[in-house]
Amino acid sequence: MSKNILVTGGCGFIGSNFVRFVLANRDDVKITNLDVLTYSGNPENLADLQNDSRYNFVHGDIRDEELLGKLFDECDAVVHFAAESHVDRSILDSKPFIESNVLGTQILLDAARKAWGTEKGRFVHVSTDEVYGDLPLDKPELLFTESTPLNPHSPYSSSKAASDLLVMAAHHTFGLNVNITRCSNNFGPYQFPEKVIPLFVTNLIEGKKVPLYGDGRNVRDWLHVDDHCEAILTVLEKGINGEVYNIGGNNERSNLELTHMILEVMGKGKDMIQPVEDRLGHDRRYAIDPTKIKTQLGWQPTRSAWPQALEATVKWYVDNAGWWQRVKSGAYREYYQKQYG
Repeated sequence: MSKNILVTGGCGFIGSNFVRFVLANRDDVKITNLDVLTYSGNPENLADLQNDSRYNFVHGDIRDEELLGKLFDECDAVVHFAAESHVDRSILDSKPFIESNVLGTQILLDAARKAWGTEKGRFVHVSTDEVYGDLPLDKPELLFTESTPLNPHSPYSSSKAASDLLVMAAHHTFGLNVNITRCSNNFGPYQFPEKVIPLFVTNLIEGKKVPLYGDGRNVRDWLHVDDHCEAILTVLEKGINGEVYNIGGNNERSNLELTHMILEVMGKGKDMIQPVEDRLGHDRRYAIDPTKIKTQLGWQPTRSAWPQALEATVKWYVDNAGWWQRVKSGAYREYYQKQYG
C-alpha cells in the first residue's frame, strides 16, 4: 500500500470525500492535497482535518512544474481528481476544460515520470463514463464496458477522453504504472450545488422550483461517493498496471424518476417541477458494467441503493444548510481568504 499519497483536486466533491475515506480507513497513510481552489474547490470541506498530522494541504496548480517536482519527491502515488467537470459550463466555455483536464494531466504525468521512472509509484487517473458517449433508451441490456470505444459528445467529456488517452500513452510509451477509473454519476455530501441532486434539494429548501431538462427521460447510473472512494482505494492498492476499471452503482434512474423521488422525500408536490429547454447534445443514457472490478479486485457497491442512500443524502443537505448557503452565496471564499490569504 502507498504510504504517501498526492491527491489532486482534494477540495472538490469527490476528492474531499476520498481524503476523508482514506484517513478514516488507513491509519498509516499520509495525504498531501494539491488544489488550486477554483470556484468548486472548497477548503471548508476539509477544515476539520487541519490539525491531523497525516494531512497536508498545498495551494497550487497541477500545471506548476516546479511545485510538482517537490511534491512527487515526497509521495509514492497520485490520485488525480483535479478537473473541470460540469458539462453545462463546458458548453459555455471549453477553454478551462482543455487547460486543466488535458494540459494539466500531461504536466502531471511528466512530473510523475521524471520523479519515478518505471521503478516505483502509481498514477490513478479518475475519469468518467461520459467518455463512452451514450446508450439508447430502448436497449437496456447495453452497458458500458472497459472495451467500449471512446465516443465523447460534450467539450467536458472530450477533454476527459483526451486525458485518458494521455495517461495510457504514458503507460505504453514510457512504462508508467497507471490505472484509469471511469465512474457513473456520484451523489453524497459536499457536492457543489450546481449538480442536480444538491441543486434540487437546496432549491426546494429555499422554496424554489427545480429545473428539469427536456422530457426527463435521460437515464443515469447513480453511485454514492463513498462507494466510489472505496473503489478508487481498491484500485490504488490492488489494480493491475495499465488497466481501466469501470465503477458503477447498479442504480439506473431517469431524471424524471430522480426528481419525483427527491420531491417525495422532501414532502413536495410535482407542481415544484419547472420544465426547461433541454441541454445541447444531452446524452440519453449512461450505464456502467462493473463486472471487471468485481471479478479482478473483489469490489462492488454497498452504499448506493435507493431510497435509503438518497434519503440520507437529502438529510445531509438539510442538516448542513450553512455549508451550501455559503457556497451558493459565494461566502465560502471568505474562508479561503482567511485561511490562505
